[in-house]
Amino acid sequence: MKTFDTAPAPHLPARRSVREVMGLVLLALVPGTAAHAWFFGPGVLVQMLLAVGFALAFEAAMLKLRARPLRPFLSDLSAPLTAVLFALSLPPLAPWWVAAIGMFAAIVFAKHLYGGLGHNLFNPAMVGVAVVVLCFPRAFTQWLPPAGLDPALVVPGLMDSVRAILTGELPAPWRWDMLAQATPLDTVRTLAKEGATLAEIRGAPLFGDFGGRGWEWVANFYALGGLFLLWKRVIPWQVPVATLGTVVLVALPFWLYDPDLHPFPLQHVFSGALVLAAFFIATDPVSGCTTPRGRLLFGAGVAVLTLVIRRWGAFPDGVAFAVLLMNCAAPWLDRHSRPRIFGEGKAP
Repeated sequence: MKTFDTAPAPHLPARRSVREVMGLVLLALVPGTAAHAWFFGPGVLVQMLLAVGFALAFEAAMLKLRARPLRPFLSDLSAPLTAVLFALSLPPLAPWWVAAIGMFAAIVFAKHLYGGLGHNLFNPAMVGVAVVVLCFPRAFTQWLPPAGLDPALVVPGLMDSVRAILTGELPAPWRWDMLAQATPLDTVRTLAKEGATLAEIRGAPLFGDFGGRGWEWVANFYALGGLFLLWKRVIPWQVPVATLGTVVLVALPFWLYDPDLHPFPLQHVFSGALVLAAFFIATDPVSGCTTPRGRLLFGAGVAVLTLVIRRWGAFPDGVAFAVLLMNCAAPWLDRHSRPRIFGEGKAP
């Protein structure tokens, strides 16, 4: 009898390791991060370094307390990815202690108190963002305007950004009161309350073709990184398609009804953190849905909640809160969207 040499089981090809997946996501964030730093200064890179340092420190401390080995978990890149996503949500010149508090909430509470990687109910990065937004809302109104908006104001360089983050001292001629309501979403919200129409608001130099000047280019580069993740099959297509598609479908009839009161759908897409969330945050496999229909519903829910919070909520951009609310619903969505097993009868 002829025999064939076979390798030992298992015979299925090995899946990507956690480190490889996290590394690919970090790689996909490079174009958007570069655009972010180009338009809003190197402060975002300083925030990323601070957040990564705090995240690794809290990760090591919790692993020690839980008697877990340090090297495997510190090297899987999950903590740095959480830190980077958190830092990209911060104003570039936010005080250093904002990153410390946010990473404490993300790593200690949202991750390790639930059992560590793979057991967290909520997205850790968004928990960190929600905590600092709720506790220090003023710090989140102090965004730099994009580079080139005002020729008389040069975006602070690396050393000026470090000094502002660590000491709170801004280089001349910048002042902290100049940074309030600098984002397109803040500007729309503030001026709309004063009775201005969207046509009048969008006439300001802060706005570009669709979203805010600079912001729309950052969103484009995040989308480029997201397409890379889709090509590499790191993330499922259902979540970003459902998130961005639902925003357009829901916002379109309101805009057609009254374009002076309701923004153009692509203005919603290219403002704030919606594109970043659609590709990099809502696609988290642990805190999101796992079934195909569940992912579609999850993405649609993030979109609707974001629009609701932007319109009636207390904060201009509701992406973090929308993701966290849908994290609560993810187990229920998976339970009721599970494909029927072959031969299984219909549920009564």
